[in-house]
Amino acid sequence: MTISPEFPAPATAAVDFRTIDLRGRSLSLAALRAAVPRAQGQTMADAEEKVLDIISAVRGRGFAALAELAGRFDGVEQDHPRVPEQAIADALAGLDPAVRTALEESISRARKFADGQRPRNVDVELGDGAVVSQNWVPVARVGLYVPGGLAVYPSSVIMNVVPALAAGVESIALASPPQKEFGGLPHPTILAAAALLGITEVYAIGGAQAIAAFAYGAEGNAHGPALEPVDVVTGPGNIFVATAKRLVKGVVGIDSEAGTTEIAVLADDSAQPALVAADLVSQAEHDPKAASVLITDSEELVTAVRAELERQAGTTKHSARVREALSGPQSGAVLVDSLEQGIAACDAYAAEHLEIMTRDAAKVAARIRNAGAIFVGDYSPVSLGDYCAGSNHVLPTSGTAAFSSGLNVTTFLRAIQVINYSESALAEVSSHIVNLSRAEDLPAHGDAVTARFPETP
Repeated sequence: MTISPEFPAPATAAVDFRTIDLRGRSLSLAALRAAVPRAQGQTMADAEEKVLDIISAVRGRGFAALAELAGRFDGVEQDHPRVPEQAIADALAGLDPAVRTALEESISRARKFADGQRPRNVDVELGDGAVVSQNWVPVARVGLYVPGGLAVYPSSVIMNVVPALAAGVESIALASPPQKEFGGLPHPTILAAAALLGITEVYAIGGAQAIAAFAYGAEGNAHGPALEPVDVVTGPGNIFVATAKRLVKGVVGIDSEAGTTEIAVLADDSAQPALVAADLVSQAEHDPKAASVLITDSEELVTAVRAELERQAGTTKHSARVREALSGPQSGAVLVDSLEQGIAACDAYAAEHLEIMTRDAAKVAARIRNAGAIFVGDYSPVSLGDYCAGSNHVLPTSGTAAFSSGLNVTTFLRAIQVINYSESALAEVSSHIVNLSRAEDLPAHGDAVTARFPETP
């Protein structure tokens, strides 16, 4: 997801959905990672200098810097970014009933899944009087970011808030970009979704500056209270948001570097071209830089999907945006020799969203190692996960799914180890501790144990 501006291609431009042919080649993991489609424009390294300046300004000047940035990026005047609680209540009162019903269903399903994710505490008895426990404890305060820009994302409010509530977080702040057409407040549907979830601390702050404000806080001014720093920052955004999260990691925890959306579809000749194309188009409409990738061993499927992309791109509402995304270097078809090579290509790409449209799709899905979320078969499109599957749509992008997880309840929990030994239990291992401390040339460690047993030689 993104809040970057749109630079549409002409509506009549053909979809240039390129093909990368890997057939007949035995490629290492590094070579596969280099071969799969990736964005070739601005990178996090390119954005880093600008984001560092934003972080420094917010850290040094708080709300004054945030007001300047709101004027520069969002075109609004701002004394204080805190959204009045009455505005949140009014947004819910004015919400389209059909949208409210849909949001409530999404919340219900997300809560059921999140409630099932919470890990159990563990007590392990290692001997008589020797107990080691692992207790899961929620962080005290979180900052949740919901992007704006080319679309409105009340679904991202749900995806951020529900697992935090399920984890037991007691202090939740939410930020979303100010909208000039709504008097400098976030979009009213965003505010309404926050109201449905009981969130009253909402800020009209966008982009990297929101991440900085959450990480470092801001002192109150004559127009409103302080924004207290948080322990964990979550939520998707554009490259500047993802870069800011990377730069403040260590000051706060983050979920993942969730940037501009991407979809990969692993398909064989049993796949329906119209469905494959529809799912590629669905993610391409997010942003001109969105990535839509087809991985298949069927040249005939590529031809059929390309024709469907041309047809569907011509009829969808955001045609120009879709055409640009599908024609970009981050999108295209990857032709492979076999399903085995296709699975390897999927793991190398490590997609945010990976759809499996093959024979025995569930068995194939079970073999995938790297993906933010896997959608199995013809009736599990990414759109389902975006809204009503119960799963979370805040997922790692740009290959980071190889080592990073999507947003979930454990994002907001810490595993604290508790050690509780009796005198006799410590005595049983005291000689081992002394011997290991001497082996590491840290004798005071052993002395801390023997000091408890002065009568023992």
